[in-house]
Amino acid sequence: MTVLRSVVVGCGAYLPDNVVTNDDLARRVDTSDEWIRARTGIERRHIAREGETTTDLAVAASRAALLDAGMDAGELDLIICATTTPDETFPSAATKVQSRLGMAHGAAFDVQAVCSGFIYGLAVADNFIRAGQARTVLLIGAETMSRLMDWNDRTTCVLFGDGAGAMVLQAQEGEGTTADRGVLNTKLYSDGRLHDLLYVDGGPSTTGTTGFLRMQGKEVFKHAVTNMSNAILDSAKEAHIPVTDIDWFVPHQANQRILDATARKLNVPPGKLVSTVAEHGNTSAASVPLALVEAVQDGRIKRNDLVLMEAMGGGLTWGAALVRW
Repeated sequence: MTVLRSVVVGCGAYLPDNVVTNDDLARRVDTSDEWIRARTGIERRHIAREGETTTDLAVAASRAALLDAGMDAGELDLIICATTTPDETFPSAATKVQSRLGMAHGAAFDVQAVCSGFIYGLAVADNFIRAGQARTVLLIGAETMSRLMDWNDRTTCVLFGDGAGAMVLQAQEGEGTTADRGVLNTKLYSDGRLHDLLYVDGGPSTTGTTGFLRMQGKEVFKHAVTNMSNAILDSAKEAHIPVTDIDWFVPHQANQRILDATARKLNVPPGKLVSTVAEHGNTSAASVPLALVEAVQDGRIKRNDLVLMEAMGGGLTWGAALVRW
């Protein structure tokens, strides 16, 4: 049986050139390099400069992905941007990217699932392609999380950074087996009862302000390990693939301790885990594509490898996606 698969034909990333180390933060809040490294594994993060927007980062990553795919924006049917930090309340960041890329047709919209945004966006893109409503889709994860930080709260401001990653997906025919290249499945979940564990204390219809990020770290840690592990198992089970057959795990880069605990829970060898948290910090919806691009560009992820991406974010939302590269 022939089926349509969403095949990744290009990917790209962008990080602001302003690097902020743990020592830099220690001069600003009551913390230290040792304290941050021990609890998170983070050493530095990239912070957008004044005037540098989420759209700026998204456009740079998109251009890199299109270049990698050997395409121009005129070949796209759809742009999806996963972000929780758009330039404006409206319009969407995706439409601003559309304009700046010179794409005057098709459609563009944002997806908001915080740190799970890229996984959610991948599910949406895959369904558009499977339904025949789009042939070529640009999917972006872009964030300026630094704009949501309370820089007096050392428990949160040390965790986050800014950046963007993007991929181009294109419809290609497959045989309907796990040997096909492309997205094999996506699994999405949420539980709105857990709102208070991770949220921003502002918004247009409440305070009329952007607000600051608030988090109950210990509870988020516990749910992240459990939920991401279960999402991985569900994805592998649906594909009838043992977890041991997956070549690479590309998780949301929230905290090295979460990554390590999830790997231990599933008996995943450390060598199969892609981690960029030390260099990037938590870049929310950008973290999965940033880590993915790094592993592709340095040669770890190769054609036909099985790649499992997973994430958890505010909402709570979480999910996984299994892709044959």
